[in-house]
Amino acid sequence: MMAAGYLVFWLCALLLAHIFVGYPLCVWLQARLFPRAIAKQPCTPTVTVVIAAYEGAAHIEAKLVSLGALQYPRELVDILVACDGCTDDTARRALQFGDERVRVLEYPSRRGKAACLNDAVRHARGEVLLMTDLRQRLAPGALQELVANLADPSVGAVGGELMLSDPETGFAQSVDAYWRYEKLIRHAESRSGSTIGVSGALYAIRRSLFQPLPDGTVLDDVLVPMRVIASGHRVVFEPAAVAWDRVTQAPTEERRRKIRTLAGNCQLIQLAPWLLLPWRNPAWFRFVSHKLLRLLGPWLLVGLAISSACLASSSLVCAATLALLLLASLLVVVGRLQPAPVRWLPVRLAVAFFYLNLFAAQAVVTFARNRGLHLW
Repeated sequence: MMAAGYLVFWLCALLLAHIFVGYPLCVWLQARLFPRAIAKQPCTPTVTVVIAAYEGAAHIEAKLVSLGALQYPRELVDILVACDGCTDDTARRALQFGDERVRVLEYPSRRGKAACLNDAVRHARGEVLLMTDLRQRLAPGALQELVANLADPSVGAVGGELMLSDPETGFAQSVDAYWRYEKLIRHAESRSGSTIGVSGALYAIRRSLFQPLPDGTVLDDVLVPMRVIASGHRVVFEPAAVAWDRVTQAPTEERRRKIRTLAGNCQLIQLAPWLLLPWRNPAWFRFVSHKLLRLLGPWLLVGLAISSACLASSSLVCAATLALLLLASLLVVVGRLQPAPVRWLPVRLAVAFFYLNLFAAQAVVTFARNRGLHLW
């Protein structure tokens, strides 16, 4: 019985170490020791901006203003706004904005983002598709920074950097800390080969490489780049191409979005089972390490806590592990009850780690109960 307990302990400990420390360290070392250069240089292909919108009246005009300020030849850019069964006046505001480059695709019933993207790409004229969400403001130089990477023929898609502003609450500071950690991983993945996933707020792809998405796809910003990698092209990260968004301030605000995103990783396997096959997925190790194993994180933590508690009296390592888990739990409680301590990095990281795993557990349960995820 004790042998089984040690097996569970070490299996959980090693997998957790790989997910949150080992894999990031692995790609960081690979980026430092074996960097893959990008032949980035200024270029100006024609570009179609694609926006899928649902009930976006509050944001559409600000978004179009942001796109109008892009430092890129205006005559080379057209803008497609696909309105997915909007009941507000998103379409009217877009049409009356006063920019002749804007075209609106209006659909009477709600079908989901994936269907809108598929239709919009069929109407696209540009050699490059600039995918962007409705809410985020783009830096003026974002587009030219993205397409400069596409001057390298080996690059098929480029993700921009999402910057989170106004972390006012302790929870928001924890979300910001986690996002910084995530971007460090993406940067290392990009420098050493390809990044797994891009930010849906801002990415560019060669139109010739876009394949229609299955209906109901939640994580287009993962499936699209994974298909690009499977085609033999790189997916890179461009930190100079910036989109700005406001960080969520409370767990209830973040919960729905994060659970939907994490459950989308489960859906990916259902929609594209080839992602699990090393001989078909060139980025199999990165995909499994970065995306799938994180869904096991909360269950591994439970296994680690139970096994370390059972073995604490007979093993110094298990006792120390249990003490660290209890200390981390105490930091989470302090961080949730008192806003001031969250300014201390260990508390921020503990709170971010707690919510990441809480939402991951809820996402797996949500997907298991209902395979039909929300369209938006």
